Amino acid sequence: MTKKERYQQIINYFSENMPDAETELSYKNPYQLLVAVILSAQCTDKRVNMVTPGIFKKYPDAASMSKSTFDELFPLIKSISYPNNKARHLIGMAIMLQEDFGGAVPLKVDELTKLPGVGRKTANVITSVIDNQPNMAVDTHVFRVSARIGLTIGAKTPLATEKQLIKNIPKELIYKAHHWLILHGRYICTAKKPKCDQCGIKNSCKFYK
Repeated sequence: MTKKERYQQIINYFSENMPDAETELSYKNPYQLLVAVILSAQCTDKRVNMVTPGIFKKYPDAASMSKSTFDELFPLIKSISYPNNKARHLIGMAIMLQEDFGGAVPLKVDELTKLPGVGRKTANVITSVIDNQPNMAVDTHVFRVSARIGLTIGAKTPLATEKQLIKNIPKELIYKAHHWLILHGRYICTAKKPKCDQCGIKNSCKFYK
């Protein structure tokens, strides 16, 4: 099977069986999504969704969060991984949104990555989810799954993975393919024991063959 054939078969499968794939983080606007994605680093979406309602009730926008203190915010996120750093990042992010962006979340990767706690992956999530931009966020699921099934070859870093995927996935599907790979990795192509017997793309998968 050629690389082109593998990509096409896998895209066809997900287009038919997961046409409306989207993030599992709960949010109502770009600010809420940004907060949730910052919190989700090395933490499950399920845990984040348990915590964010309390945060959004107390801090409904960047203006209110920018006035928070570490001691006020920390108790709300203490069950999240790395709460010390994330509390500081959220407050710093909100302050910068107020001072540099008029309280609005920018939708350009280079502007988003200036914010505390926002790396390339987070910026790609925000721009692809909010604006359907053709940006591929590579988390641990995307990195593992794309290599395992044979979509990427020899990619040693998230950026290398991102570049290979963007090169081979149609531009108009990139924002959706990000969720295809995450959800497939989360529920089927799991790290230790992939559920190959339940996998709809096993006949196109390099690992399975």
